[in-house]
Amino acid sequence: MRREGILVVDDDESLRRVTQVQLQQAGFTVEAASSGNQALEILEGKPVDLVLTDMKMPGMSGLELLRAVQQSQPETLVILMTAYGTIETAVEAVKAGAYDYITKPVNQEELLMLLDRALGHRALREEVSQLRTSLDEKFGFEAIIGRSSALMNLLDLASRAARSEATVLIRGETGTGKELLAKAIHFNSSRSGGPFVAINCGAIPKDLLESELFGHVKGSFTGAVTHKKGKTEMADGGTLFLDEIGDLPTDVQVKVLRLIQSGGIEKVGATESIEVNVRILAATHRDLEKMIERDQFREDLYYRLAVIPLELPPLRERREDIPELLRHFFAKSREKHGRPDLQLPEALERYFSAHHWPGNVRELENVVERLVVLARGDKVEFDDLPSSLRRESLSAAEVLDELPPEGVSLDEVERNLILKALVKADWNQTQAARYLDLTRKTLIYRMEKYGISRGRHEP
Repeated sequence: MRREGILVVDDDESLRRVTQVQLQQAGFTVEAASSGNQALEILEGKPVDLVLTDMKMPGMSGLELLRAVQQSQPETLVILMTAYGTIETAVEAVKAGAYDYITKPVNQEELLMLLDRALGHRALREEVSQLRTSLDEKFGFEAIIGRSSALMNLLDLASRAARSEATVLIRGETGTGKELLAKAIHFNSSRSGGPFVAINCGAIPKDLLESELFGHVKGSFTGAVTHKKGKTEMADGGTLFLDEIGDLPTDVQVKVLRLIQSGGIEKVGATESIEVNVRILAATHRDLEKMIERDQFREDLYYRLAVIPLELPPLRERREDIPELLRHFFAKSREKHGRPDLQLPEALERYFSAHHWPGNVRELENVVERLVVLARGDKVEFDDLPSSLRRESLSAAEVLDELPPEGVSLDEVERNLILKALVKADWNQTQAARYLDLTRKTLIYRMEKYGISRGRHEP
């Protein structure tokens, strides 16, 4: 028995039963109704994939049933059967939203072919819908891991920027996730159905960059044996992401400025320009203002790009996100490398939280993947950690390299250590507790004991 469910609606009992039996013999799950009202009652309790209904019935007509089904179950397809197979009837049915129509007397072979085509169309539509959901989950703002205030403020701005057509300049250190943010903006914009095309301006040789970006015509230079579309033309109707825009040569900057201003591009070797409809998102880790001062970047292009500037914070400025990122990458790498039983003890998380992470989120992901691949047993051990992480946690002997001759106050040492941990964690108590290998409750107790508070000790 096929999984597809069909509801046959016809006031002619003999025709209804014949059609029902034929479809059941063909492997479909079939329900039957003698009127539009009865059909709606059946649909309330048991939705189906397709409704096959007579056009002309007492009471509710086939067209009226079609409209009712569209309201209650818009994913359900409707095919109308009519003895009045005129062009006008077909046009009326299709305009009203029917998938198709078939004339009576119904030819069984023709009907089965129509049903297969209709249900194939429905399956494709579901697949596209699932793909869209998958893309939304993968590239939605919720895919950017973290709950720190710095990140939440940025994502709030980005979500508002996504609803506009304005150019966006994303700034941040290498490895902070600039392309991921750009994709999230695209897939949450009105252009989400169009292409997202990225080009890394720093990864392509300067003499090829203009051709990659705008395309070229045959014979425009040695090796140009065919016409070629550039990334800009490929992004028509969607979004063009210019990664590392600070590496763009000044002569190409002029052409990008023209694209933003007029929507026109000129291929290498062409004599006429063509119009494209793209939204520009750009990203850089460079200080564009200093580049402007050195005449390395056009000021007019900078202001065209930075209509909405977004600054991705480095990982060291949102340390409270590290545990969540760590667990996310660990689960992802375990699945990727077939190690579902590998465990990461919570006690080791503080070493990750204490690290400076100069390579930001990308560095964290790479370190975690390396751990998953190289861990010797079913549990990550301290010795499995890279030396850069192991150095982050100093022993008590290293903190107090040698005792002064006059001695020390143990309370004063503890007070200073707590204060340093809080400052290092930007006064995030949970993070500071991890540094000191304490519970947050114990940390708060000792803060009260020594009179430590942010307002009193922060400059």
